[in-house]
Amino acid sequence: MATDCTPSTGGAAEELRGALRAAADPVRAEQQRAYLRSELRHLGVRVPDLRTAVTATRRKLGPLPGAEVRALARELWSGPDGTPGRDATVPVYEYRRAAVEVLVGYAGALEAGALGEVGDLLRECDTWALVDPLAVHCAGAVALRDPAAGAVLDRWIADPCFWLRRSALLALLPAIRAGRPDTARLVRYADALVDEREFFLRKALGWVLRETSIRDPRLVLEWLDRHGSRVAPLTRREAVRRMSPGSPGQP
Repeated sequence: MATDCTPSTGGAAEELRGALRAAADPVRAEQQRAYLRSELRHLGVRVPDLRTAVTATRRKLGPLPGAEVRALARELWSGPDGTPGRDATVPVYEYRRAAVEVLVGYAGALEAGALGEVGDLLRECDTWALVDPLAVHCAGAVALRDPAAGAVLDRWIADPCFWLRRSALLALLPAIRAGRPDTARLVRYADALVDEREFFLRKALGWVLRETSIRDPRLVLEWLDRHGSRVAPLTRREAVRRMSPGSPGQP
């Protein structure tokens, strides 16, 4: 991504990167990299500490327009390592996670038009640990507020990149949890993904169906019955996890 930014966001990004470097833990970094099977460089910053650093940056900057939010996220996402003796061309996981937290924290300043740029980031994430918060709490928050986001999610669900397909599905979660589900889009996406063999898509489909089942178990059971053995066991297990024997339609 391009790294153009205003002076204020550029300075804030470098200050935030410095705070993350100061919180680095080499032992945790190696454990984290192995757990995520990551090819990025890891500093080993604890998630609560990372969020505290991002929150401090947001408090200093105050409210920002969408363009400056995106500029700050771009600078964090693609900015240099800054550690002496390190290859600055290798992206740093914590800088990218900080970019995600910035987009999540300022999601209220973003409109559907910003999701094209969010999609570019999703293509580069290559790990659920970056994809999921960006999909649910950024793209999903925008979709809950701006109906125009639906057209973007419709493109994502058909994209060759499975992380974008996962993100299209997960972006429906905020509306489901708010009791305002886009049922037609949910069923359409679930139908499109039922034959997927990718683990992360099967898991996400089960996750979204499980959340839907809390308020509308009959819809989920009817979908499972309609597709029968085409539904992966993982997806089916996740979908019915919160259902009780007394749920409507449940034996």
